[in-house]
Amino acid sequence: MAASLDDELELDNQDYYSLLNVRKEATQDELKASYRRLCMLYHPDKHRDPELKSQAEQLFNQVHQAYEVLSDPQSRAIYDIFGKKGLEVEGWEIVERKRTPVEIREEYERLQREREERRLQQRTNPKGTISVGVDATDLFDRYDEDFEEMPGGGFPHIEINRMHISQSIEAPLTNSDTAMLSGSLSTHNGNGGGNINMTVRRVTSAKGWGELEFGAGDILGPLFGMKVFRNLTPRCFLTAQCGMQFSPRGVRPSCSLMTARHLDQNTMGYLQWRWGPHSSMTTSVVRDTKTSHFTLALQLGVPHSYLMMSYQYKFQDEDQTKVKGSIKTGWFGTVVEYGAERKISRHSVLAATVSVGVPQGVTLKIRLARANQTYLFPVHLTDQLLPSAVFYATVGPLLVYMAIHRLVIIPYTCSQKQQNLELQRKSSEVDMVKKKQEAESAVLLMQESVRRIIEGEESKMGLIILNAWYGKFVTDNSVRQERAQVIDVTVPLQCLVKDSKLILTEASKAGLPGFYDPCVGEDKSLKLLYQFRGVMHQVLSADTEALRIPKQCKYTTTTQPLYNHYSTLTTTIS
Repeated sequence: MAASLDDELELDNQDYYSLLNVRKEATQDELKASYRRLCMLYHPDKHRDPELKSQAEQLFNQVHQAYEVLSDPQSRAIYDIFGKKGLEVEGWEIVERKRTPVEIREEYERLQREREERRLQQRTNPKGTISVGVDATDLFDRYDEDFEEMPGGGFPHIEINRMHISQSIEAPLTNSDTAMLSGSLSTHNGNGGGNINMTVRRVTSAKGWGELEFGAGDILGPLFGMKVFRNLTPRCFLTAQCGMQFSPRGVRPSCSLMTARHLDQNTMGYLQWRWGPHSSMTTSVVRDTKTSHFTLALQLGVPHSYLMMSYQYKFQDEDQTKVKGSIKTGWFGTVVEYGAERKISRHSVLAATVSVGVPQGVTLKIRLARANQTYLFPVHLTDQLLPSAVFYATVGPLLVYMAIHRLVIIPYTCSQKQQNLELQRKSSEVDMVKKKQEAESAVLLMQESVRRIIEGEESKMGLIILNAWYGKFVTDNSVRQERAQVIDVTVPLQCLVKDSKLILTEASKAGLPGFYDPCVGEDKSLKLLYQFRGVMHQVLSADTEALRIPKQCKYTTTTQPLYNHYSTLTTTIS
């Protein structure tokens, strides 16, 4: 049953809260007041014209249905969770009528957990990495006298000298047991090897888990290992791991122990001890905030000891751009790295890093991550510290990215966005025509009420809506071919004025009486010109932003007085 809920549940476009213009936390009194107001507007007995009477009856039934649902605690709880579809079938199938809203929500959460468990059973969560190493040292380390003696020596020799492919999948066995299968293949300068591993993990409690690992390879031989994780306190955890590698040279035991502690809300401290072929003691501090990531690590061991520090700055932009730099020094020498990372599509992230070290030389590392797949391209440029190699490794990828971003990525993302909008518009075309007809009918039914409201507001110099538009507006900086897609909502907004106040809740305004969505999938806003106390004002509000005019201090929507009515109108619609 839970699966059917997930597969068949489709929410209706109509929002009952928006239709009644009430908050989602509205009380019974607020619901009743809004319902009575709309009933007086749409009651069929108020209209003699047969066509208007029929339209009024249709809108009156919609308002009545919305009030019936939201005024009943059980129906309202189901509607909040499932929407209108839940009220028709699924909602009453899963709950008893006598249950409270809290019990209904608890039942829904239980069904959600069962759905997630079923999804888990079907998910393999594949992950993979492909690394292709390129030797391009001939670009900078070539010797002219050698190339003069070789045929075609004028062209630098660039080759792929190493490759590595790894893949892993997960297979949930039970709610607490998971099996993982992974394998890898590597080749370097003509020599290669591979291995395969199988891991079984069991979650013993909310505080810990354990896993067993079995592996085999063509070089090192069979492997048996065990790993345990445990939360010691809410701020501290421990990980212990041991293994036995059976190689032609004998059995190689290994062991590691790591403990970590939250030093504050954004800082973690780690202490790790390893014993085996590469014994070491490592301590590190990691601080991760919304705008930065900092790591400081010190390792003492055989054969390598080092000190490492890295810093990453996170830009708060749509592309999630990050710039990073690090320095690492030890017995092996010193390496300085710097680079950048940026999101290029919804599921893809591109990163480039330049590594400059002694005696490693200069290497450019390019990484493309798409979903759970990672592609690495380390390009070794030179074994020496050449300024020309550092310059081209830094500027070259930047210029290539800018060209690709402008010529390929931007046109592609714009094309994809436009295609998605077109599909969305086609799928909602029939519904949009229906909503437009209902909005036009509602405006006709509001005319008499609006006339009385305006007369009352004029008598006390109250709130008069002079002009109001809803939809997508075009500014002077927009593309010339783009056209504004707006509808006139002056009458519907004036109809909502009460006691010289207009209050709109935090919901899409497309669901208000007399409104409809003129541009499905586009960002919309509401722009209106109103008069209050004899002074004209203009206000611009986002689609889902709460609005109250005249402005009060606790509302953030900006309004400004206008003394030239016609100059304002010329800037509203292109």
